[in-house]
Amino acid sequence: MRITPLSLLISASLLASSAFAQDTATVTGIESEISTKQIDYDKSTTILDKHLKEESQLQTQLQLLRSRSTELDKEKNQALDAMNEMYRRLIDDPSIDITAAQARYQKAVVDHKQNKDDISMQLAAIASHRKDIEQIRVAKHTLLNTLESLKEQLTTARVERLRNEFTREGTLEVNHTINCKRTETLAACEQRGQQMGLQKATKRFVDQIFANLTEERLVEPKRNLAGAQVQILSSHVVKSAFSGQGNYNVNLSVTMRGEVNSSRLCNLLSIDNRYCSEYGTPMAATYQPTYSTTFSDSQLTFSKHADNSNVSAARLNEQPVRDYAVKPTVTNSSVIANSDKNQPIELTLRSNVYDDEVFIDGVSFGSTRLVTRLPRGVHNIEVRKLGYKPYQVRVDLNKAQTVHANLVKKPESIAAPTYTREQPEQTTRKVSDNISVLSANVKTSVVVIPAGKFNMGDINGNGLANERPVIEKVIANSFAMQSKEVTVGEYEQFAANTGYKTQAEQGKGCAYYLNGEPVWEANLNWRNPGFEQTSDFPAVCLTYSDAKAYADWLSGQTGQQFRLPNEVEWEYAARAGSQTEYPWGNDIGKNLANCGWCGSQWSNKSAAPVGSFSPNAFGLYDTVGNVWEWTNKNSGESDVAVRGGAWNFAPSLARASTRLILAPDFRSNYIGFRLVRER
Repeated sequence: MRITPLSLLISASLLASSAFAQDTATVTGIESEISTKQIDYDKSTTILDKHLKEESQLQTQLQLLRSRSTELDKEKNQALDAMNEMYRRLIDDPSIDITAAQARYQKAVVDHKQNKDDISMQLAAIASHRKDIEQIRVAKHTLLNTLESLKEQLTTARVERLRNEFTREGTLEVNHTINCKRTETLAACEQRGQQMGLQKATKRFVDQIFANLTEERLVEPKRNLAGAQVQILSSHVVKSAFSGQGNYNVNLSVTMRGEVNSSRLCNLLSIDNRYCSEYGTPMAATYQPTYSTTFSDSQLTFSKHADNSNVSAARLNEQPVRDYAVKPTVTNSSVIANSDKNQPIELTLRSNVYDDEVFIDGVSFGSTRLVTRLPRGVHNIEVRKLGYKPYQVRVDLNKAQTVHANLVKKPESIAAPTYTREQPEQTTRKVSDNISVLSANVKTSVVVIPAGKFNMGDINGNGLANERPVIEKVIANSFAMQSKEVTVGEYEQFAANTGYKTQAEQGKGCAYYLNGEPVWEANLNWRNPGFEQTSDFPAVCLTYSDAKAYADWLSGQTGQQFRLPNEVEWEYAARAGSQTEYPWGNDIGKNLANCGWCGSQWSNKSAAPVGSFSPNAFGLYDTVGNVWEWTNKNSGESDVAVRGGAWNFAPSLARASTRLILAPDFRSNYIGFRLVRER
């Protein structure tokens, strides 16, 4: 039996809906805006490079002027000595001509003064040029964040466009002929013919949906993963007739609407599942389908290739929704469980005396009792107290452990009276988890960053030019780093103790983002950053000098050296042994950090309380997003790098290797800091 070809009529709602045209226009508009901003960004890069080159030339000229100043000063002194000698000789011999000596000295004075004026002018030119560079850099960072934000919007628009294209409505007119079986009645043949006509219509409707997808080339190879469905809204027989040869022909007009498992749209577009999280649970990224040549569900089965054969249907009148998605079983082996092997392990330290000091891998952790978390592996523990022999032990930390240190008095020591655990001192200092009590009123939470080596820079090829080349760096010694960003409460303690006024508080204000542009507001500072905050929020609106002032104060209070981390230390600690863009992988995910479009309750609104998200493998919080963090300025350089991303910057700028270069006096409500403690 030969089934006649389908005659197909697609309604305007399927191919030319204004809503879908608007989706495409939105995507096209964003793409156009990205193209424009990319051109602006490239221009700003060229302009910045030109200014930096000019600044280098100005600095070279300044060095030449300063070198010449030394020579001119020497010449002036020599000319003066020569002229004085001529004056002495003139006393004995009035006929001596001293004109040449006078002229030489006069010229030396003029040249020296001119060189000093040139140096002053050169310094002014460099200062003016430096301001231009700072403005260009801020503008460039703004453009970069705008670009990355537009890319976020573009991806969201692509998802919405695809969803709308899958869920459009349309009407098809289908002409279908079957041969009635000898054993069936005419009514049964008529019903079967109409059912198979409906089945053909739904299949063709799905085919047309896929054929008209804007991103068909990307989506079509993953067709079986789409979960595409068709809902029959209405149908009616246009005409039908039986022929004398036992054939039944029916012409159907069927109105349908497409449906799709929206949580799978990201998989179809090969993008991060976070863009589809609002639609439900996305497909596992590890799912590798086997594409079948046959589409099937519980209602119908038909061949992908044979348009006119072996079509069967069941319960069609009971359930009008057709699901053409292949649904293979996903085994447990497809799901990769998160390993906890890189997570820090708890170590508890106790001793038989008070007022001791604990050193872990050479870094002071305060006194016992102490509970801290350390990276898995071997650590050297030492407990010291004046008048006692040091207690030393080497611990292979693979699971939570408790170390009891028994300190023994040195012979003939003149140790101060000591209180044992059995006879406690009246005033004790309690040390909570991972907190080193450093003085009577100052405490800070630090974690040990072990020695090691790592690849620094744009490992995965997604970064900026200033993240390349990738270089292997070696951290020869372990060091301690604050586990959290310095908070408002901690900075308040410093300001109250010293009366320190930040640059923002001195009437110069602080920058905040408005419509993608940094805007200066005179009344903004770390106490009032432009959003509501409590004492556990990161301190922001601070310059490089404001951060260093706090570090100097903390060092004085504790007797230990605190400073800003250099870039190598910061990235090593932030990566915590990972080679991915973020500690948990190459995708930002949803609600794993506080950055723009990261899905947290603070994203694009404000900073978050420190420690609101899980720490990395070294026990550091908020190395992804929340606020950018100042790093230590390199010797001889005038600018400083900030690292880590922020609550109002795109996720792509919160990668471990991202660097933004700023002037030291820049301050904004998205920049804070944390400190390292030297050995």
